Amino acid sequence: MGLMKVFSGSEILAIALKEKIEEIGVDVVQKDNIQSARLAGFGSYGQAVELFVQETEFGKIHKIIEDFKMNL
Repeated sequence: MGLMKVFSGSEILAIALKEKIEEIGVDVVQKDNIQSARLAGFGSYGQAVELFVQETEFGKIHKIIEDFKMNL
């Protein structure tokens, strides 16, 4: 199985959600387009930070993601 994008948004929100997911033992991959663009000499706008998990782990974290989005 591959990686599945579960969140796209600001860095602050991404870090908060990543911590909640990792608390239950699920590994999260964070892709930070802001830092990538900055290092390359470009700017970046919009939903710049993305979180990915293994597709097989999605069932474990679905409720965490829904609760997180409802409390925004």
